[in-house]
Amino acid sequence: MDSNTIEKAKKPTMIVLISIVVSIIVLIVGILGMSTLASLKTPPIETKISERPLPVEALQITKMDAPIYITGYGEVKALNVVPISSEVSGKIVQIHPRLEAGEIIPKREILFAIESTNYMAASEEARGEVQQRENAVKRLRRQYTIDTKRLKTFERNRALAKAEFERIRKLFEKKKIGTRSGLDKSEQVYNSASDQADQMAQAVALYPIRIKEAESSLRSARARLTLAKSNLARCEVRAPFLGRIKTVSIEKGQYVTQGQIICILADDSVLEIHVPIDSRDAGKWLYFDGVKTNGKTAWFSGLKQVPCTIRWTEDDNGQTWNGRLHRVVKFDHQTRTLTVAVRVYTETLMKKKSESLPLVEGMFCSVKIPGRSLINVFRLPRQAVSYENKVYIVVDQRLKTAPVKVARMEGEYVYVCDGLKAGDLVVTTRLIAPLENALLEITNKSQKEKQS
Repeated sequence: MDSNTIEKAKKPTMIVLISIVVSIIVLIVGILGMSTLASLKTPPIETKISERPLPVEALQITKMDAPIYITGYGEVKALNVVPISSEVSGKIVQIHPRLEAGEIIPKREILFAIESTNYMAASEEARGEVQQRENAVKRLRRQYTIDTKRLKTFERNRALAKAEFERIRKLFEKKKIGTRSGLDKSEQVYNSASDQADQMAQAVALYPIRIKEAESSLRSARARLTLAKSNLARCEVRAPFLGRIKTVSIEKGQYVTQGQIICILADDSVLEIHVPIDSRDAGKWLYFDGVKTNGKTAWFSGLKQVPCTIRWTEDDNGQTWNGRLHRVVKFDHQTRTLTVAVRVYTETLMKKKSESLPLVEGMFCSVKIPGRSLINVFRLPRQAVSYENKVYIVVDQRLKTAPVKVARMEGEYVYVCDGLKAGDLVVTTRLIAPLENALLEITNKSQKEKQS
């Protein structure tokens, strides 16, 4: 191998050795620099790791007797809504100037009038017939009195004719005085007097029946007169009470028939709200005084008429009205609801605030009905009780879970009857999956003061 080849092989080896030496020098310089910088840094202060408390609000509970309220919803309706119809047929000749929907019509004012010419004529005709029947009864009674007196005369004539006939017959048969012709004539006179007396007696005997028939005809005529007068009076239709016009369906000059509905009148002095409530709530909380029915009808009886609070659901200013529970309207077996009627009277209809609307028909309202009371229960905010009926209590600043028995949920509150004791500190902050025995910090001021 020549010298050039050897020289070429030595050059790469020298380069690698130089690179390794340089790398080692750089590494040593880096390590010395890091050590120098590390010696210049101040070591951090060592801190102790402590448990952080969970901030919550708490409530110290006490036993109480809580009145229960059942809340339901219903629409306000007028108690008395009367359809006014025409009782006779005819043409409309008069209409009240304010006979329009929404108007208030005073009691006894004429709503509309029907042409009365035909009914007035019928009334006069019936009055004339009554007068004729009355005269017929008077005539029969007077004739009865006269014929009774005449009957006595006819009976006396018959007695005289009989006595004369007997006298002539005895003379002719025993003493042969007189003639057969005279005897027959005397008998003929007697028979004629007897026949007249019998006819008059029959006529007198029939007079009471004839008088009764005439009196019956008179009563019929008077009934027709009463009907004619009623029809004449029905030509004017008046408002039966102070009411509000709901609907109107006539115009002046229109012909109406008997029974046709003309308008609908509502009495707003007494309103009712039909409120469906859960039948279980009704049976458990409503007051029934135990009065039994008469044994022939099975229905809810003895419902105590307690005062109720009514609020229009669309009113935001807190306006309320006072009503009174009145009766059970119906029971729906499909929805298991009991519908009760709450009645609102005139004296409670006055609005309490100038900016508020009055309670009127058609409003959808919430009704708060007071019921029986829960005895010795704890009232907690709804968020304090979980869906599993558990609450969190504070024991020595630690969180503890307590299962409870809920008696009733009402609005924003839950009534607990078992699982807690008086004086327990219940967490009212909504917690999601908290750790048992977690350290707590009570943040509401009132409970802090009690704890201190």
